[in-house]
Amino acid sequence: MIAFIGLLVGILLGLLVDINIPNAFSPYMSVAILACLDSVFGAMRASISKNFQADIFLSGFFGNAILAAGLAYLGDKLGIPIYIAAVIVFGGRIFNNFAVIRRLMIEKARSHKRGD
Repeated sequence: MIAFIGLLVGILLGLLVDINIPNAFSPYMSVAILACLDSVFGAMRASISKNFQADIFLSGFFGNAILAAGLAYLGDKLGIPIYIAAVIVFGGRIFNNFAVIRRLMIEKARSHKRGD
């Protein structure tokens, strides 16, 4: 629940505050944001499954963002678009987590409807 509230606050701040990111930093920011979203969806999945751990979430949130931005930077220096690999991996994980969250929510709604 905390991750969901944080996501909503972040979206609201993003819509209300006008921050311009230079084009040179766009690949770094895009993979960092995807990495953070991956962590948020993972936290939502863990919360629904009743095994959320804040330290795991925080280490994944910041660790994934730094690693993804670092890989994008390394790829930029080498002239290889490594950030695309991070986009594919994090994108796949986000969709996978969303699918699991959706299934868990449907199962929870069904069991609530039956009165379990």
